[in-house]
Order: sequence, then structure tokens, then C-alpha cells
Amino acid sequence: MTVTGQSTVASESGNALYLLFRKSQSSTIMNVNLLSEQRVIEDGYRTETSLEQWLVEDSFLEALPSDPSKISVLKRNEHLNYLAKLLLEGLNKRYAVQDASQPWLTFWILQSFSLLGVLLDPGNKQKVINTILAMQHPDGGFGGGPKQAPHILPTYAAICTLAIVGRPGKGGGWDEINRKGLYNFFLSLKQPDGSFHVMRDGEVDIRGTYCLLAVSTMLNILTPTLVEGVPDFVRSCQTYEGGFSCASYARFMEGQLLSFPRPSLGEAHGGYTSCALASWVFLKPFWEGTSTPSIDVKRTIRWLTKQQGGGANMGGFRGRTNKLVDGCYSWWVGGCFALLPALGIQIDSVPRHIDNADDAAHDNDSEWDDVEEELFNSQALQDYIIYLAQAPSGGLRDKPQKSPDAYHTLYNLAGLSIAQHRVRPVPSERDWIPQPGENLILLKEKRILPILSCKDDALDLDPSETADARDARRKRVFTEVYWWKEQESLSQVKGGSINRVNATHPLFNLTVSHIQPMLSYFYGQP
Repeated sequence: MTVTGQSTVASESGNALYLLFRKSQSSTIMNVNLLSEQRVIEDGYRTETSLEQWLVEDSFLEALPSDPSKISVLKRNEHLNYLAKLLLEGLNKRYAVQDASQPWLTFWILQSFSLLGVLLDPGNKQKVINTILAMQHPDGGFGGGPKQAPHILPTYAAICTLAIVGRPGKGGGWDEINRKGLYNFFLSLKQPDGSFHVMRDGEVDIRGTYCLLAVSTMLNILTPTLVEGVPDFVRSCQTYEGGFSCASYARFMEGQLLSFPRPSLGEAHGGYTSCALASWVFLKPFWEGTSTPSIDVKRTIRWLTKQQGGGANMGGFRGRTNKLVDGCYSWWVGGCFALLPALGIQIDSVPRHIDNADDAAHDNDSEWDDVEEELFNSQALQDYIIYLAQAPSGGLRDKPQKSPDAYHTLYNLAGLSIAQHRVRPVPSERDWIPQPGENLILLKEKRILPILSCKDDALDLDPSETADARDARRKRVFTEVYWWKEQESLSQVKGGSINRVNATHPLFNLTVSHIQPMLSYFYGQP
């Protein structure tokens, strides 16, 4: 059932539109006439949102080439010129409102370069390293700019940027990270319900939880003390729809946190859902020997699949139910499907949910039939990005008639990467080198390994752990996130190699070639 504002399309009509939609996406040629037949059906009761939907569909149809045989391609050179201008010539005045997001702007630009297959020269890499390090707070963490208060979100962007341009050694950025101060900063933000303030006296937000877990994983400072209670918080953010909201309402009685009721705050949202699912994967190594908590993955999948727009929405994703599609959700929603294998869901041949007309019994397992079909239409998503999200002069955007920006450029390209490539968890391909140990020291002396000064033993982060328990925990964390590899036989690049972008790691949104060296360094692995 498709709903726009208060206008409803009957399920039979919706199925017919879906079949037309799949037909229109089965070719590299865009048929404007066919897509125009797939407009949201007018029911005679116009609302502000239904009119807005029609205007957006009009803009989509107008943006498509009038000649059905004309095939659009990725405007690689235009995007590179757009990004280079942002990085080297500075940002225009409309970016002034993002003064507290300087690490994010840098990350968006550099990761876009990475997806497009471009690396910075050593001189510009060092400039970026120095710029990012200038944003590190003396007590730990990174601010949104020099001398700004530390904040979890720009800390994540700063560490991701250093993963792209940094290196071990003096001046390389990695050894200059104040890991002990960062860990203490994170602990200072922890709340009794397992959530985190994003900064001192700031709000609670599941995006902060994701950023904290991602950074702690990358830098080998993720401890049992830090994650205590976090799974319960993440789980409590799941809404009745199946997606996740930003936070939940914690209730206390006589100083004790009540496990129930703990209602989510707000509606399901693509960005929050992405952060929640990735957080769930980061937390998995801490469940060994304990009762495994759970989230309703089936309900999540159901919600995710319903966010892709069919018909004249051209396969774009929306971030919330009944909202307009937006190119950035190509990553925030589309990227969620790439996380499902780490949650035990085999998405390359999966059960597909069969809707009832009233959707009343969606928890009934009998409704799931084995059908070999993608959970989302990756071909249609590539069309949305290539035909509608590219600005003519470079950069990518929300949708036609919107201006490009660094944020939408990255998350459209990341969504394109997810649609083209299948990066999946794989079995460990090397033995774990215990930390600390005589073998590691011997390997260092023989110059087989770099000299590592970044083991968390020296930081004394969690004294409650024994040395053996600490090493076992680090091994589980490292193995969970390091061993992901592109399954090249499953790649689906629509339009040929000219449209290809690099594969990105679904947990970090960094290329594997950037995240693996940082993980190897901080975990002391070759």
C-alpha cells in the first residue's frame, strides 16, 4: 500500500505500479512515458504533502533526457573539480553555518575523493593532518573546529579523516591522537541508561552512540565498561514500524532504571536506523558467554524495504514514512542492507515478505516465502543517483532543483557504492597475534612489524579485565570489523565501468584500503 499525505493507493494498483517500475528499470534506457504512467494516483483529496509529491515527480520527469536512447553517466571529472574547489579554494559563505562541522566537511570531501578513486598528494595530506590535529581538545576528543568544545560527532569525522590521510609515526596523525584522554571523555558522557551525551551537557542521540562505538573500535579503546548498558539503549530505540528513532525515554524508580516500559522517542528514521544497526554489529563481540540481546530484524527489514520509492520516484530512498525521497538516504537506508549479513541475514538470497492488504499480521512467520530477489532494487537506486542526483556542473544533491553540497555528494556516492558492490563479512584469513606477547616483540625486532606504541595495556583503560580476557576481547572486536571483503562476482555496475565507484566498508563508510591499515596498527596485527 502506497500512501502520500492522506491519499492512498489500493494494494492492487500498487502492485501494478511496482511491476511497471521494475520493467522501467530493467534497461539502461530511461523511458519517460512509462515512468509518467507510474505517478501517485490522484484520489480527489489534495493535501500539502500530496501536492509536494506531485511537484517532485514533475521535477524528476523533467530532469530525465527527452531522448530515451540517451544514457547518462557518472560525471566523474565534474565531481572531482567540484570537490577540489571546495578543498583547495575554500568554502563559500553559505557554509558559514557549518563552522562547528569542519571535520565533517573535510571527511565528506576526502571520502568522496576515495570513492571516485583519487588520492591526495603527500603535501595536501599533511595539511589535512595538521588541520585535523588542531581541532583536538587538550583533554581528549575533537571539536568542530580549533579551540571548540569536544563533541562525539566531529570526533568520528576527524578519526575517519585521519584513517584516509594519516599514518603511523611523528606527524602522521595516528600517534598524536590522545587515546587515553579520548576514552575518558567518552566515559564522562555515559548515562545510566546506556546512552551517551554527544558533548558535555549536550543531547542524547543514537548517532552519538554509533560515532563513539566506531571510533573506539578503530582506535582499540572499546572496553566492557564503555559498552555496559549500550545494547539495551540501542534496542529501546526501535519503533513499532521497525526502524529506529534517535533515543528512548528512560524511566527510573527509586534510582533504578526500569527495563520496561522504555518507549522510543520520535519516529523511525533512516539515519538513526543506520547508526543503530551498525552499533549492534560493533557490540556483538561483547555477547560471548552472555545471553544474547535481540532486535526485531524482520520488522527492520520490512521498514527498510518500504522506504524505496517506486514508480516516478525512480528508486530513490526516503528517510521516513510518507516523506519525499532524498539522495543522501541512498547511504543511510540503502547502506543498511549491507549490514544485514553481519546480523545473520543472507541478503543475496533471502526471504521476501508478502504483504497482506491490511498489513495486520506482519509478525507471522508464515508470511515469509523463500524468493531469490534483492531486498532493494539496486539497479533503480543507481538510476536515481546517475539521472537525478548529479548536478550538471559537478557535485551531487538531494534531488533535481536542489543545489549540490559536500554532504549529499558523499552520501550519494556511498549509496552508489552500496548499490554496485557487495562487501560482506568473511572468515578470518590470518591468525591473531596475541597482545602483548613475546612473539610480537620478536616480530618487531626482526622488522616484520612496525614498532607499535598503541596497545591499550599501556593505557590501563579497564583494570577489571585480566590480560587474557583483554586480549580475547580485542581479538573478537578486530575480527568482527576487519574481515570484510568485496564479493566481486556479485557486483552490479549499471552502465559499465564508466559509472563504477570504489567499494566502501558498510560499518565505517571508509574504503577497505583505508580502514584496514588503521585497524592493523592499533590492534598490533600485521
